Amino acid sequence: MDYRTRITVEPGKRSGKPCIRGLRITVQDVLEYLASGMSQDEILADFPYLEPEDIRACLAYAADLERKTVLVPATV
Repeated sequence: MDYRTRITVEPGKRSGKPCIRGLRITVQDVLEYLASGMSQDEILADFPYLEPEDIRACLAYAADLERKTVLVPATV
């Protein structure tokens, strides 16, 4: 999935955090809901303006970010 069609960043909105389709719900919000145990159906019921593709875009964004993360070993 190309999350770039759904994830937006606007400096004046939510402190420039990645949001879904210009809305005020962030990728972090959705990921935290999923991590807390909410199902996709529960999230969509609580936020009717979201679409299943939005949740998949959040997961794809997180996966891409993780893929680009480089860990530097600590020096002792």
